[in-house]
Amino acid sequence: MKPNRQDIMVTRSAHEFPAPYPADHERNLRRVKRRSRRNTLLLLLITLGFIIYWNKLPIPEFLEPENSVRDISPVTGLHPIVAAKQNELIRLTGKAGITILITDGFRSKEEQDALYRQGRSDDGPIVTHAKGGESYHNYGLAIDFALRTDDGNVIWDLEYDGNGNGESDWMEVVSIAKELGFTWGGDWASFRDYPHLQMDFGYSIRELKNGKRPPVQAETSIP
Repeated sequence: MKPNRQDIMVTRSAHEFPAPYPADHERNLRRVKRRSRRNTLLLLLITLGFIIYWNKLPIPEFLEPENSVRDISPVTGLHPIVAAKQNELIRLTGKAGITILITDGFRSKEEQDALYRQGRSDDGPIVTHAKGGESYHNYGLAIDFALRTDDGNVIWDLEYDGNGNGESDWMEVVSIAKELGFTWGGDWASFRDYPHLQMDFGYSIRELKNGKRPPVQAETSIP
């Protein structure tokens, strides 16, 4: 029987427009997966870079530039300028009839971590919110003080008036310290640290952790 015109057109359409070959579909899927993996990896690298920039993670060794923080000599004592100002603070408060005791100066990161554990995993009250590397003590830029009374007792009394001039000895020490260039932890908005005096030279903790250090300069004159 002779095929009609409609059968011929259907046959030609089926021949001219075959169904997609399965191999092509698989290749397309692989391309999509590869692009997805590349995009995911790129996003992870960008996120990692952002975290490293804000110092939330230590910089991986393979990403560290030359002259990085690993090349900076560790701090082992008070900065020379801070040490000179500390001695001047002791002298000037002594002239005012006040005896102070420096109870803390440079503090290693291990000592800082031990203080941080106090009141958390260790016994005792919480005395700091700073872990190792997060305190100016760890960079030799801070000191803590207390008052020594005439009978030799060491006190942290903000109201004590040992020299009898009608003013708090503690606040007299703070005033002298500020004149010497120290900032006082008692001025902090939260978790005030009344014995704490520091000289940060304009450096943030993040900058210090990244290896920046205040210049070491000889003191030519001290107020």
